[in-house]
Amino acid sequence: MTSLALRARLQRLPRDTRDTLFLLGVITAVLLPHVDHLPWWSTTLAGLVLLWRGVLAWRQQPLPGRWALLAVFVIAALLTKLNLGALFGREPGVTMLAVLLALKTLELRARRDAFVVFFLGFFLLLAHFFYSQSLLTALWMLLTVWGLLAAVVLAQMPDTGAETANLTVAARRAASTTLLGLPIMVLLFMFFPRIAPLWGVPTEQIGRTGLSNQLEFGAMNEVANDDSIALRLKVLDGSLPPPDARYFRGPVLSVFDGKTWRAPSSALDAWRRQPDSLHTEGRPLRYELTLEPLRIPVLPLLEMSDGRERSEADIGFKRGPELQWLATRPLTERLRLTAEAYPAWTAGADRHLLRNGPELQLPRGLNPRTVAWARALAAESRFAELTPAEHTRALVEAVLQHIRSADFTYTLAPGRYGEDSPHLIDEFWLDRRLGFCEHFASGFVVVMRAMGVPARVITGFQGWDPEPQDGYLVVRNANAHAWAEVWVPGQGWLRTDPTAAVAPGRVSAGEALRPQPGVLGQLNPTAWRALRSSWETVNNRWAQWVLNYSRQNQFDLLKNLGFQQPDWTALGQAIAGVILALTLATVAWMRWQQRPHGVWARLRHKVQRELVRLGVEAPMHESLAAWAERLQALRPDAAAQATAMLITLEQQRYSGQAITPDWPGLRTALRALAKH
Repeated sequence: MTSLALRARLQRLPRDTRDTLFLLGVITAVLLPHVDHLPWWSTTLAGLVLLWRGVLAWRQQPLPGRWALLAVFVIAALLTKLNLGALFGREPGVTMLAVLLALKTLELRARRDAFVVFFLGFFLLLAHFFYSQSLLTALWMLLTVWGLLAAVVLAQMPDTGAETANLTVAARRAASTTLLGLPIMVLLFMFFPRIAPLWGVPTEQIGRTGLSNQLEFGAMNEVANDDSIALRLKVLDGSLPPPDARYFRGPVLSVFDGKTWRAPSSALDAWRRQPDSLHTEGRPLRYELTLEPLRIPVLPLLEMSDGRERSEADIGFKRGPELQWLATRPLTERLRLTAEAYPAWTAGADRHLLRNGPELQLPRGLNPRTVAWARALAAESRFAELTPAEHTRALVEAVLQHIRSADFTYTLAPGRYGEDSPHLIDEFWLDRRLGFCEHFASGFVVVMRAMGVPARVITGFQGWDPEPQDGYLVVRNANAHAWAEVWVPGQGWLRTDPTAAVAPGRVSAGEALRPQPGVLGQLNPTAWRALRSSWETVNNRWAQWVLNYSRQNQFDLLKNLGFQQPDWTALGQAIAGVILALTLATVAWMRWQQRPHGVWARLRHKVQRELVRLGVEAPMHESLAAWAERLQALRPDAAAQATAMLITLEQQRYSGQAITPDWPGLRTALRALAKH
């Protein structure tokens, strides 16, 4: 069927059928963004129900009975209980709402049912902000809100002809209503109080950083497929660190079971423990950091950031025992903060060797060949006469030199380790020697522990894009990195990156783990990078101006408006003033709408007012000629002049010529009658 034939067929359909098909299309648009986070069966079931309703509308067949709908509802409830473990909560609630919205379309028998569908659609629309608050989401939500409002207007239009129930007219009215409400939405957004935790309830679940409180051996290469932005950095004061020092410290992992690295303690225990001593030197770099949702209670800050951070979110954080920064709760929303990073630092120099228990432990019976190799290297005579600090540094340099000189290869596709043996480090360090940052950091730490040197794995990010975007340095999830720290007696923790020994460009140039480009990236890499950069710049401005608009921004706005000491009271006064101004503006608009507009309308209004004063009945639905006849009948002896002037105005009105009323003369004639 061609498009013209389909359009002709649609025009021949009854109005109820066309309105129903349009509403089903809008509901499908509302459901589409939920497909990637709802259970597959719920979106499939909702899609089948909407398709069923569309077929019934197209064929103009009767709707199913209530028992069929009840059966589908019970099936959906059982699947929700089995799949999500509950019927109440955010995930089960959104799942059931999607199914109920689709089922309600099978009960569209009256206007009341249609309004239930409309309101369910608005609720499901808002529920998507639980999962994403991106610019694309906002644009899609705006489009679907327009569609729902058009459906509401369409349902209110009288069924008196094709023109009165036109979809174009309904869409135009919905758009004008939305535009009229836009200034009100902007003002409420600017002044409505940000009350935690309600304001932060819609948490964003977009992207993944590859960072966690545990790291499975060989799993970090998954982040190479995620080239999205993890954080943005803007320099406020100071100089950037050199390329080989651009490390963002994240989770610190010390416990190793042979396959997975874990944090040495729970988040609560880490929050309570005292951190290692830290001494910083040099002029600090003051910077602003915008973090995407990480869903872990660790802030990846530049090494080494001192305790002068300031967050604009209602979240607290402090330095952890392993010098990482811990948050009071997982970062489930975008966060902006300022911090200071020092170029030179010393940490844990006064720490006693006996405290390094977790950093010396190795799983028993695993990787015996690597342990034997490491102990044999440490037993060489060249390390015998050195001081403890020199001994540790010499061992570190010997292992790094082994990585440089041996046949190690840095690759994102090393294959799976441990399929034939549980000795993963043996297989990597002595057999295959293929891997990326996580493999080298893990192998290096195991070797150092086997030598009796405390060591641990640090995860986070390293480097950023070479070109800034809109004044921000961009760190991507593909910049995720793993490196090592060893403890030197009397000197503290020493950052050591074994990846730099095998792939210097990964560290010295901050090169990210790059996924395979798409079709456009392969055809024209330059155009693809420019397009991506432009879009990310727009997204960054959306995040900075809209998503990160916080209570502090509101207080700054109040200060610009003249409030000397902005606080909650001033904010309440401002929002009250905004509501009062909106109310007065609405009243003024309504009064203005009630006033007559145009030369002819204003003239009729003035004439009617004078006639009413004379006691002449002058309904607005009658013509001036009718008023003239009633005036002549009431005052036949004195109304000749006024009557003639009214009839002349009536003739001018329908002559097609411009109206040039002699209102002063007519008013004088009418008021002269009052003297009689």
